[in-house]
Amino acid sequence: MELLVLSLFCGALLLCILFGQSIVYALVAGLFLFLFYAGKKGFGWREQLEMSLSGIKTVKNILITFVLIGMLTALWRDAGTIPLIVCYATRMIQPSLFLVMAFLLNCMVSVLTGTAFGTAATMGVICTTVAATMGVDLALTGGAVLSGIYFGDRCSPVSTSALLVSELTHTSIYQNIRWMCHSAVIPFLSACALYTVAGLWTAHAGTVPDLQSLFRTEFALHWVAILPAVGILILSVCQVKVKIAMGVSILIALPISILLQGTTLGELPSLLFYGYQSTNPQLSGLVNGGGIFSMVKVGAIVCLSSCYAGIFQKTGLLEHAEQAVSALSQKTTPYAATLLTAIATSMLACNQTLSIMLTHQLCHRAEPNNERLALYLEDSAVIIAPLIPWSIASAVPQATLGVPAASMALAFFLYLLPVWRVIVAASAKHKTHKKVAQPV
Repeated sequence: MELLVLSLFCGALLLCILFGQSIVYALVAGLFLFLFYAGKKGFGWREQLEMSLSGIKTVKNILITFVLIGMLTALWRDAGTIPLIVCYATRMIQPSLFLVMAFLLNCMVSVLTGTAFGTAATMGVICTTVAATMGVDLALTGGAVLSGIYFGDRCSPVSTSALLVSELTHTSIYQNIRWMCHSAVIPFLSACALYTVAGLWTAHAGTVPDLQSLFRTEFALHWVAILPAVGILILSVCQVKVKIAMGVSILIALPISILLQGTTLGELPSLLFYGYQSTNPQLSGLVNGGGIFSMVKVGAIVCLSSCYAGIFQKTGLLEHAEQAVSALSQKTTPYAATLLTAIATSMLACNQTLSIMLTHQLCHRAEPNNERLALYLEDSAVIIAPLIPWSIASAVPQATLGVPAASMALAFFLYLLPVWRVIVAASAKHKTHKKVAQPV
């Protein structure tokens, strides 16, 4: 029965992908399937409702945070924060070091904004446009951009995936980020070295286009516009609660939008809900987005996935799978088991959010320490999803950038991080066994 239900759910996911439909439809179908399974197991409709709601309660705080992220990203666009960051960043691009700079610039913007898709649509598009004008290989450029946008998506204090992992594991996001930075040092430096070498060996010609004149047609590019980003960075360093940090950044951005960019009070409600919308077709692809409405889809995915968690826990639908993961962790290492689980869930779930939640559900027994489990999830489910060709975490950025599928094979950081973590985990296990084996 369990296998049939899970197979039907996977079939619904596959149909959505094949017909280009939103993954939400498959998640709704899955919810009915799992509720049907709960009914067959003898749970009444009241108990089924309680199961579903218990799952949603675990992520209620992150849903509030999503609203703040939507408002923040809209205001950062309207206040000129993102355009100013992009203008400053593109000035640093050097043709001979283009690939490594594309990686670093997308890392920077994704850390500031916390969104892989948003970074791909801004700094990522700019990098691919520059690459096309300079004759740089688009597959290499796409790989550098993919690596960069998911670097920040993994460890930004305003990243939805980082916040979700923190909420699921009941850990501090700032402590998680500290550990993530530590675990990523070697992979990050290695990726920089590879992109540097590839850039030096790649032919290039032309110059970096001047974006400042384009942005000036719609924004006042004054240094004051950078303050909302500076504010949230300072508060994050001081480990102020994420919701408070975002609230302060919003309050800083509001007067800048009104006084510097000329936004009226009457325009603010529409801006905060629907996001920034440029009337300039040349700018719309670079700056449009943000707003509470933009978070509705990801919020729905989190809510539906959370319902699954409550149902799975009560019905024991994934009991055998959890036992298999625990056995695998004993034969290998907890991280290796988490990584293999994340690969499987990413292939089945087709989106990052559900993959994170399923991996957590399956691996919480294999690694009972919440801090370590949070790091394992960040170093597996968060970065594996963009390496699955049919996952929206991979397909959407590639479509936005207009790069070939080969870009996934050149997203060095996304491969180097799990490989490095497997090596570290295996080495630690070997040292432990060697120490135990020594005579006392």
